[in-house]
Order: sequence, then C-alpha cells, then structure tokens
Amino acid sequence: MPGRNKDFYLGKTYDLETKALQEQQVFYDPDDLTTHAVITGMTGSGKTGLGVIMLEEAALQGIPAIVIDPKGDLTNLLLHFPDLLPEDFQPWVDQDAARREGISVEEAAEKAATLWKNGLASSGLGKPDLEALRDAVEYAVYTPGSDAGLPVSILASFSAPDIPWEGNREILRERISSTVTALLGLIGMRNIDPVQSKEHILLSNIFEEAWKAGKDLDLATLITHVQSPPFDKLGVFSLDQFYPQKDRFSLAMQLNNFLAAPSFHTWLEGQPLDIGQILWSPSGKPRHSVFYLAHLDDQERMFFVTLLYTAIESWMRTQKGSSSLRVMVYFDEIHGYLPPVSNPPSKTIILRLLKQARAFGVGLVLATQNPVDVDYKGLSNAGTWMIGRLQTDQDKARLLDGLEGAAPGVDRRSFDRMISLLGKRVFLLHNVHDSRPNIFHTRWAMNYLPGPLTRTQIPAVNALVKATERAAERPAAGVLSSTSEESPAGLGRDVAPVLPGSVPTFYYPDNRGISDAQQEVGSQIKGDIPRPQYFYRPELVGQARAVYLARKYNISEEVTFTVRIDKMQRRGLVRWENYTVQPLDLRMLEDRPLPDATFDTLENLSIVDARLLKDLENDFIDWIYRTQTLKLRLNEALGVVAEPGDSEETFRRKCENAMQEKLQAEVDALTKKHASQLKTLEDKLSREESRLDNYKSQLGHRRLEEAGKLAETVLGLARGRSRSVSSSLTKRRMTSQAKANVEKSELEIKNITRDIERIKSEQKDELAKVEQKWAETLEKVVVEPVSAYKKDIYVDRFALLWLPYYAFIKGEERVIVPAFRWGS
Repeated sequence: MPGRNKDFYLGKTYDLETKALQEQQVFYDPDDLTTHAVITGMTGSGKTGLGVIMLEEAALQGIPAIVIDPKGDLTNLLLHFPDLLPEDFQPWVDQDAARREGISVEEAAEKAATLWKNGLASSGLGKPDLEALRDAVEYAVYTPGSDAGLPVSILASFSAPDIPWEGNREILRERISSTVTALLGLIGMRNIDPVQSKEHILLSNIFEEAWKAGKDLDLATLITHVQSPPFDKLGVFSLDQFYPQKDRFSLAMQLNNFLAAPSFHTWLEGQPLDIGQILWSPSGKPRHSVFYLAHLDDQERMFFVTLLYTAIESWMRTQKGSSSLRVMVYFDEIHGYLPPVSNPPSKTIILRLLKQARAFGVGLVLATQNPVDVDYKGLSNAGTWMIGRLQTDQDKARLLDGLEGAAPGVDRRSFDRMISLLGKRVFLLHNVHDSRPNIFHTRWAMNYLPGPLTRTQIPAVNALVKATERAAERPAAGVLSSTSEESPAGLGRDVAPVLPGSVPTFYYPDNRGISDAQQEVGSQIKGDIPRPQYFYRPELVGQARAVYLARKYNISEEVTFTVRIDKMQRRGLVRWENYTVQPLDLRMLEDRPLPDATFDTLENLSIVDARLLKDLENDFIDWIYRTQTLKLRLNEALGVVAEPGDSEETFRRKCENAMQEKLQAEVDALTKKHASQLKTLEDKLSREESRLDNYKSQLGHRRLEEAGKLAETVLGLARGRSRSVSSSLTKRRMTSQAKANVEKSELEIKNITRDIERIKSEQKDELAKVEQKWAETLEKVVVEPVSAYKKDIYVDRFALLWLPYYAFIKGEERVIVPAFRWGS
C-alpha cells in the first residue's frame, strides 16, 4: 500500500523524450491542495481518471469531499469491487460496446475484471487497497431536483445562518447576493447586476431584514414579502416609487409559478443542504458526496451550484482556521461557471472561495477541458496545476498565462514544449510548493470507470454502497425507506420489484384529474370519498414504426404499432393482435415514479427478464413483418393511388377528378375531329346557299326577259316580222337553264344538310360511348397489400411500463381506478 502515510499516490514518472514509463512513484502532499488545483486536458487525455485517483487518495486519508458532477462521470467513485469478480462488473459494463465488439455482456464483464486486476497490479495495488477504499468513507450520489438518487432540500439555503449578523455583515451580504442572483437566474433572469436590478435589490433587502432578526425564510414567505415587504423605503425613495406594487406582483407571480410547478417539489425534499451533515456521518465518519447534475437544465444547474458553494462558504466561516487539508471540493467540469467574460451567479462565489478557502483547510479542485473558457483570475489563484494533452494552441496560451499569474518567473518556453509532448494519461504536475515540475503517468484507478452513468442507474449505484439505507436512517424530509415491503395500508409495496438492470423501465404520467376519478367511484364508496393513494400496476409496452415503400407508385408511409400486455397467456406465446392500442407519445414517459406511491407485483408478468424480453421484442417485429400490411387502394385505369391518410371520400374524389380529366381529353379529341368535318360541310353549305340565291336571281331575271320577248314577238308577227320568233325561243331556253340550276342547287343543299345531321348524330353516339367507358372506370378500384421489409421496422420502445392508479381506501372498502388517460 504505497504512500499511505499521508501523501497522495498519483502514478509514476514518465520520460517525455523516450515516451517511457519509469518506476519512480509520484506523490502529492494533500496539504498543498489548500492553495487549490486545476486539472485540465482534452477529451481522452485521462483528466477524469486523474480526478478519480485524487478523490480515492483523499478517501484513503479520511478527507471528506464534495463532488460536483455535471456529466455523470464521477458516479464511478462508488464502483469499487475488492474481489474483482466479473459478476461485480457485469451490471455496469457498456452493453453497446460489447455488442460492437461482438462479445456477450458476460464476456465483457470478465474482460473488464481482468483488465482492472492487471492494471491495479501494474500500479502496485491490490485487494487490501480496494477494501481500505471501500471502508474509509461513506459514499452517496445526490440528485437535486430529482429523487432518482438521494434528493436534496434547498430550503436550508434560505434559513438564517448560524453566524451572527453583527461582525459578519460583509460575508452574509455576499451570501445573500449569490443566493438572490441564483434564484433570479432560475426564473429566467440572467446577467443580473446586483446594483442596478430592482428585483435583486428588493429580494436582497427582504433576506437581510429576515436574517438580521435571525428569522428563516422559505419561498412562500419570500413571495408574500415581495408583495408586502417588511419595510416602507428603499434608499431615499418610498417602496412604491422605487418598485411599484404592480411590478412587485409580477415578480411574485414568476416566483409563485416556479413554486407551484410539480417538478419543483423534489427541490424541497431530502437531505438539507447542511454541509456538516454532507461531509460527516453522525458518528464522525467522513463522506464523499457526489452531486449528480446531468438531469438538470442549465438554469437549474447554475442555481444549485451557486447555492452549494454558498452553503460551503457559510459552513466554512463557522470553522477554525487550518493549514492542513480538511475538505476537498471537486468540480468535474467548470466550463460555464467561471467564464472569462460574463458573470453568472456562480462566478463571484467561486472566485471568493479560491481566495479565502485556503485559510480554512478547504481545497478546491477545478477540472476543465478548455482553459480558454475559464477566467484568468480563477486560474491564477491555483497553486497546483495538473496539465494533460490540450486541444488548441489558444488553450495552451491561456493556461500559460494562468501559470505565470500563479507563479511569476516560470519558464514559459520550457512549459510550452513539455505540454506539446504530453500523451494520454500523461500529465505535467506544477506545484508552487515544489521547485520544479514533474511529468507523470497516472496510476490505475481503483474504482471501475465505465463512463457516465444515467439517471436510471443512480438508484442501483446508491444501493451498491447502501447509501439509500443510511439516508433512510436520517430524519430528512421526503426520503422514503427502501426496506419497507408492505405499505401502511397493505396495498402493494413501497418500492418497485427488483428487475435486471438491462430491462428498461418507465412510468406513465398521472394525467387524469382526481376529481374525475372521484366522480367515477362516488357510487361505490359510501359517505365521504377519501383522498386516493397512488398505486402502480405493471404492463409490457411495445411501440414500433414500420415504413412501407411502394416505389412503383412513389408511396412511402410510416405506420406506428403499439401493444400493451397486462398478463401473459402462456410463456413465450403472444397474440399481438389482441393487445394493439392507440399509439403513445413516448415523450410523456417518465423515468421515476410519483412520490409515496406503492407497487403491484410482477406476478402476471413473471417472464420479465432481459433475454426473454428481447425474444418478445423480436417476435413483435416478426408479427408486424408477417401480418401487418399496408392496404394500398389504387385505380390503375385512372392512374390514381390513395395517399397515406386519404379517406374513402377523398380517394373517390381524386378518382372522379382523374376520370373527368381523361374524359374531357377524349371528348375534346372527338369534338375536334367532328368539328373539322362539320366546318367543311358548313362552309360548303354556305357557298351552295349563296350560289342558290344567285341562281334564283338569274331565274327571275330570265323570266322577265322571256315575258318581254314574247310580247315583242307577238307584236312582230302581227307586223309581219319572222326574225323575232327565233329570239323569243332563245330567251326561253335561257330561262329553262336557270330553273335547272336552281333545282340542282337546292338538291345539293339538301344533301349537304343531311350529311351535317348524320355527323352530328355520329358525334352524339361516340360521346355517349366515351362517357360510359370512363364512368365504368370509377369502379375499377383494387386493394394491393404492401409489406414492410424487416430492416424498415424500428422499435422505439419495448419495456416494462408502470401505470398509475388511484386507490381509494376507506376501511375495508377499496376502489382502484386509472389515474391516467392513455395516449392523451
């Protein structure tokens, strides 16, 4: 057990030129941490591993620690397995990584166990070290704003401090300023200037008025004081001049909306933000408390980090001074909390602690991937630098600026060169308490490091170190005992039945109002209806999307299939068609149950284990592939295919429109053909009618001439002129010819008119046939089934789902009704 007297064992020296690991061990005096430390390195440099090692060493020295874990990496601090058995590693191995490697989870666990055993041996560590680490401190993962881990109550942050107002005004006003800035940030007010912001000034004065009198505040009281402050003036102005009542009401509403939100209730339950309790057990055993923040949004993280550092500072002020490391505060990724330009609520308090905490034996460790994102003043306050491989020259330049600020006179060129040569798990250690820097390769971490854990894994990791049981022993609001089996009312269990870690589990929201449920049970319970309890029942829920492709018709349709199974008919056999339900918006599902709920057994779903669940999922996919087809309605004659979502009426209308278009096109063609023929005949008719008119005119004229010539002939004969008889006969012949022309023309006109009528009749008959033909195509609709390829079936969820019910219990009467509406 090297270096267990006092110093932290970090690793072994490393030659940058030859890139060779040497045998000389590297130690670090923990008391040097009172001047704080910065760990920096890009992704993959081993920065997180080094942080874990430092926290392991602190634990072995009995030094308590507060760990701020924005991403979930530091939850690995609870994964120490002294026996190095594969089955210990198995629940935590990355199943996706194992699948990519083509090995089973069991093989991956055995591989991890062997890797850790060999790695620890290479660093001179073994089972005694792991057992010492396990027993040295108590571990727990806290999840502020969630009950996935141990919840945290922030109410203590508004309580009057233990130190008196008089003599500590400056310190307490700084705490008030940080608390108010964090609170305003939580309701969406950013970049608050404490001197210019009316909201900040008002809330700060309310806090000061209460704390001066030694009175605690809570949010409800704070909201009341916003509307009716306990003072009449702010500065030289009256309260209403400085901050009109209407505007104060608006601020009160913003705070009240936040307080009224159901999600805020978890901020008021659990372990009070009492740093003394967080650092030591009632028996005095040190604690390493990990504050997991991955589930929070940016505003909520900023709010909690500010309150936590403020609480650390307040606790620190009640302690005696110390030159030895008393407490370690580790922040795994400081990016965004100590930026170089803006001033978020966390920045002021962190800078203040960097300057003042060393006098109280509190060592801050700040880890970051990008030094360029950290304020120069923060970097220059650190006495220890552990520098890994960096991503950009800009990061290196910022780091060197910080080094020069912390230790003027450093050889910038020499450091620049060394930093450029660093590799994975190789760090440059610069300590202002030592004369020269060290290059070292980190030792093997004693904790298993599978990477960030998810919120759903937090209960299991806390159970691993019995943190939940210890929390249940403390009188902390909102923390339920996990050892209770039957609820006080005897309805179900207080905790959900244990499932394999690989079985996904979700909770349906309670989206049905209590009043609606009370009306339903009104006729079943005599007298007053009691307030219901929440009771969960389990079901298997599967939801998959099948994409149907009919490329011939340019159709792509996605269909969602959802099934709910509350009871298995027979092991491994499911008639999926009997369990289909309305699709579900998966975003509704939650990853934790309602508080104070009880749970039914898994008796009806006794088959639930990871392997069988996967078999069922595959069978669900196969059922969709084999039996579920897309019914494609089409009319090939018209070239119409029903689009996804088309109703019968819509499809019929599309067919009618297509039929009308095709009918009109053929009608137009026929009309055009007949129109040409008719025009020819009508033009011929017009010419013949003109000719007839001319012939009739000529006939009339000839008849007049003939009559005149006859009279002249008769007179001539009477006078004895024989030549006049011949001329009269000529006129007669001309009249006869004219009459013949008229008769011929009239006959031609009759023939042309008959042809016109014939063509019109033919046109009418052909149009009727065309209309009949296209009308008949409307009925030529067929349904063509289209199947989805297996590769186009995507399972979105196949999991155990707990559905909430209202349990109305009155004496021996019990009525259970759903507390949910499916799909809404």
